[in-house]
Amino acid sequence: MNFKLEKKEQYVYIELEEPAFAGDVPAAFEDTARSLFREGYHSLIVNMQTVKSVDAPGTAILKKINWLCANDLGLLVIVTRDDDFIDLLEGLKIPDLNILPTKEEAIDAVFMHNLENQFGAGDDDYDDEDYEGVSESKEP
Repeated sequence: MNFKLEKKEQYVYIELEEPAFAGDVPAAFEDTARSLFREGYHSLIVNMQTVKSVDAPGTAILKKINWLCANDLGLLVIVTRDDDFIDLLEGLKIPDLNILPTKEEAIDAVFMHNLENQFGAGDDDYDDEDYEGVSESKEP
């Protein structure tokens, strides 16, 4: 697999230099991603500007790496501007896969995701004491 790697504090930027995410590339990508996870990185930004296709093993690896990132409160972001490739990726039905057109937007997405995790996004600002004396009704 031909690629460039750039490690930052909150993410790793991987620039793939392959025409297809197929053949030996997905397995090599998985090995690289797993070694990065062992180093403590949880967010990956993968530049796939040169990639035009994904085979079945490539799809499985993308799903797996996306799940592993999310499981560790990280993020997998694919960077591409190729509309046909974006349609192909969206057709793979990978839950919560992030596809953005530029590296800068991908970096922003990682930082926003980290802030949301840090500040507990989804917290409704209600405590247990707010519900004292309130009972659940059995009626609709």
